[in-house]
Amino acid sequence: MIPIRPLPSPNAENPPHRDLCTDCGISRTPDASRCGRACQFIRPNYPKLEQQVHGRARDTKSGDEAFFGPYLSMFQAGLKQPSAGAQWTGITTKIAEKLLVSGKVDAVLTMTADPNDRWRPVPTLVTNVDDLAACRGMRMGYAPLLSLVEPAIAVGLKRLAIIGIPCQVYALRALQDEMGIEQLYVIGTPCSDNTTTERFHEFLALLCEQPETCTYLEFRADYHVEMRFQNGEIKTIPFLKLPLSQLPRDFFPLTCQTCVDYTNVLADITVGYMAGRGEQWLLVRNARGQEMLDLLGEEISLKTPSSAGNRAGPVKGFLKNTERAAGGLPLRAMPDWARPIAAYLMPRIGPRGLEFARARLEMKAVETVLHLRRVKPRRMRHMIPDHVWRLVESYGLKPEEGER
Repeated sequence: MIPIRPLPSPNAENPPHRDLCTDCGISRTPDASRCGRACQFIRPNYPKLEQQVHGRARDTKSGDEAFFGPYLSMFQAGLKQPSAGAQWTGITTKIAEKLLVSGKVDAVLTMTADPNDRWRPVPTLVTNVDDLAACRGMRMGYAPLLSLVEPAIAVGLKRLAIIGIPCQVYALRALQDEMGIEQLYVIGTPCSDNTTTERFHEFLALLCEQPETCTYLEFRADYHVEMRFQNGEIKTIPFLKLPLSQLPRDFFPLTCQTCVDYTNVLADITVGYMAGRGEQWLLVRNARGQEMLDLLGEEISLKTPSSAGNRAGPVKGFLKNTERAAGGLPLRAMPDWARPIAAYLMPRIGPRGLEFARARLEMKAVETVLHLRRVKPRRMRHMIPDHVWRLVESYGLKPEEGER
């Protein structure tokens, strides 16, 4: 593996300050000025990049592309033999393994864990398939993944697979034609909001008495958080019982509160949780994504995604709670005695499967409009794409003068 440091960049240790930055890594490269035309949080152009990557922009007038971006096919999916230590069954790392073994790529750029903190992500360049096992599982925090692209190319690793979150993938797609990459496979994971690793540790400490023994945490699509521990114990907590009121108002940064790409629409294949219903949710977005899925052959189980419930009520409630929170976390105005009842009912009558995913996309769109309008109104006309306005218009949120 090539570690994150040292990097051939004057900005590696002290990158220039960037407003609304998730440290994708571009600011740490020798030409940090590229942030101005590569950043999702400055002036995104999704129609242009969707056309560049997929051969067409999303269909916003019918079907689910208005929510999820361009795709060829969509599945509930899981490996028939789950990989040990994987967050779900290990689809993303299995695809990366197949790409290496088949010789389609020279290296895989992804995240591993800091040796002193299993939750802290550290960018790494993997050329040996055996090293991918250490990259399984979820990390929480910011990590400059893209700072390793050009160092990899400089040592001759020009055919790359990259596993990244949306803000990393957007910058990669904006710059890939000038970075010297000869072949690129992009495996995207949806983002579920991020925070600093330090803040995440604070969250863990609120959920259990010995957070240092927690080895796994996942926000599931059945409205529960699942935690696993070193002694084999598994604990599940309904979303409505999470101690969100004890978190600081800025637990989630403004970048994550104003993200317009929850589903990683510029990846070749997206693998995540939102419409999985106990399995993963997989979107094949283009021919290269289909090529990666084909590498798994009979090792993967695929079925048509299901959908149930109605998202309208929960999204309207989220909008009201977000307005009421005025920048804080949108907590439900519900007495404590009612929370167990709601926690029981939501997995049974709330939006599930694809309807859950649609609800999350509309909630993120609501967040984007409300938070930018409150904190950075002058940025709205540049940061909010048309497809986001379409997601919120049925809830009464429409652009005011100068916002579009």
